[in-house]
Amino acid sequence: MLLAFWFYLSITETRDSSDALVDEGENSAKVDEGLTEEAAEDSSITMPKEGLGSMIGSTAKELVKKYGEPTRKDPSNYEYEWWIYNKDSSKYFQVGVLDDKVVTIFAIGQDVDISPYKIGEEVGDIYEKTPIETNISLKYEDSSYRFELSEDEINNRPLVKMGDYYVQLYFDKFTGTLSSVRYMDARTLLQIRPYELVYRGELLEGASEVKENEAVEDGNERQILDITNVIRSRFKLASVKWDEETANVALGHSVDMYDTKDFSHTSAKTGDLEARLKAGDVFYQLAGENIAAGYTDAAAVMEGWLNSKGHRECLLNEKFTHLGVGVYNKYYTQNFIEKW
Repeated sequence: MLLAFWFYLSITETRDSSDALVDEGENSAKVDEGLTEEAAEDSSITMPKEGLGSMIGSTAKELVKKYGEPTRKDPSNYEYEWWIYNKDSSKYFQVGVLDDKVVTIFAIGQDVDISPYKIGEEVGDIYEKTPIETNISLKYEDSSYRFELSEDEINNRPLVKMGDYYVQLYFDKFTGTLSSVRYMDARTLLQIRPYELVYRGELLEGASEVKENEAVEDGNERQILDITNVIRSRFKLASVKWDEETANVALGHSVDMYDTKDFSHTSAKTGDLEARLKAGDVFYQLAGENIAAGYTDAAAVMEGWLNSKGHRECLLNEKFTHLGVGVYNKYYTQNFIEKW
């Protein structure tokens, strides 16, 4: 779920429940003993020989040789470790490395080479050169799987087979352009499970069975700040700076939502955003809040906020100067402020 809220000083304007979105967290899986391998019949695009997409399946050594050492390394909620390349917001990407191998890549920087695609490319042009399927079938080890995409998923974040790998395309529905891409090998795709899944055989362990920890949540918070500024830069807006006091308020609200299972901008214990910022000794002129629950990771929740009108307005408000983020057990809170 997603919700957005913002206010000027003590004058509040709340978004109604229609602004809430269904999250894209780990989807359900059901057994189909009659499922057969159909992967060979699925349409596929050619594996690129150049660009970031060509690195999927490569070794960490090959990655470093081409792109250098990452700025930092963040643990993820899955098996892999995120290597973050954020020195230039126009070239931002992050690479998932497991056992010295590149297993997933998320790219959102405007100038990242993601051939045969391009960030900002018109969706219509992508459809012309890309086979978009409702069902994506694959065989992994001794089991068969089929992802079944809804109409909304086809229109906003379709999945495409790319050689022996997969690429998820995130579209900005407000501009009708490509916002970001996520490359995955088969194992990572099956663990993240971003769509409904039918399978025969063994179901791989998903995120719900992997223990959350503070280091993973800290990494998600930093990535949300990074990606927020990539998106703001895309729309010619100034970057926001991290504010620790505001982040403490945001984290407190995520913990509260998890503990109470009350997904709301207003807490029965700590009140609304205005009350929480006051209690946290945060001084500001303008404040806004985005919340979400259940999303796979920072990249997924950021694309969710970008594609929702209320959250998008908060994310792209030109007056905001600072940001605090709190992530706890897949409850996300993003608090923006304009300082005095």
